[in-house]
Amino acid sequence: MLRGIDVSAYQSSSYDTDGLSFVFIKATEGRSYTSPRLAAQTKTARDAGLVVGFYHFLWPGNLTAQAEYFVSKAPEKRGDILAVDWETTGEGTHASNAEKDRFIRKVKELRPQHRVILYANRHFWLNVDTTSYAGDGLWIADYVTAGEPRIRAKWRFHQYTDDPLDKNVADFSSRSALREWAGAD
Repeated sequence: MLRGIDVSAYQSSSYDTDGLSFVFIKATEGRSYTSPRLAAQTKTARDAGLVVGFYHFLWPGNLTAQAEYFVSKAPEKRGDILAVDWETTGEGTHASNAEKDRFIRKVKELRPQHRVILYANRHFWLNVDTTSYAGDGLWIADYVTAGEPRIRAKWRFHQYTDDPLDKNVADFSSRSALREWAGAD
């Protein structure tokens, strides 16, 4: 299994990349927020030769506009992975299953050469999700032993802790296998 992290504006732009194969970087949220650290965090990842993913925090409503906003702000390089972060918003709401599915499909339409995946925590996957649609793969958050999320679905990435930062593993045999899956090679 490969090791990686995910970062947002809460983390430094010069995060430690030692021992990592990939990083997911928060790019956007809704239709107006872009992470002020997006460019610098992307440079850190690219300079380290990591597979890079970008994620969008999904709000209910305006799915086409959100997808267009996300792809307009997320850097576009062959092999980058795009993800939708589907969870409860700060206002206590969340996008519906249909909205989540439409967003993933719209991003895949706008960036057909990129893998598009779903990030969800275990509760959402087991109790909110009704379609099991995760685009090209599932990135599951479940704070247990790395690589052993408590779900039955096939997953590609597992966020297993957020202490002291969001740590993840990827279910690939090697970095080259991840790069090949992502379309970087």
